[in-house]
Amino acid sequence: MKAETKTESTLRSLQKYGQSFWLDYIRRSLISGGELQSLIEEDGLQGITSNPTIFEKAIAGSRDYNDSIRHIVTSSRLIETKTIFEKLAVRDVQMAADLLRPLFNKTGGADGFVSLELPPELAYDTKGSIVEARRLWKELDRPNVMLKVPATQESHQVIETLIAEGVNVNVTLIFSV
Repeated sequence: MKAETKTESTLRSLQKYGQSFWLDYIRRSLISGGELQSLIEEDGLQGITSNPTIFEKAIAGSRDYNDSIRHIVTSSRLIETKTIFEKLAVRDVQMAADLLRPLFNKTGGADGFVSLELPPELAYDTKGSIVEARRLWKELDRPNVMLKVPATQESHQVIETLIAEGVNVNVTLIFSV
């Protein structure tokens, strides 16, 4: 009987060229069902990015979050939709970050990140973005989380302040002529 040999995934082969591939998608069942762990181990996934649209599709397009939403709503009489969303998103990012943490440790912090975007309504609010980023950073409580900050004129100070404070920043929405 011939021994089976495992072939290297195409995505893993990118690492030979100094490339890291990140998944621009997150969903509770991806994390809890073992698929994310498989992507990390077998395909060499090295990070995840998310945004409100990705979470909206994950939450609205599955039953993954029904029990969590029910629990959040029944534990608090008056709770805003924004707060429900944040609780779900923060939990998913934390769970994904925990799965990527060994990679983060192995690479000395070069890979193994999960990013969460600051609320879009703060894109032009320097002070509000800094306050919200500090709060989210503390809430997420993982060294391998990045906060996505949009590249607006107002965000230059946000990015500089956060980096100076040791917050991992992923600058996003960079547009130019």
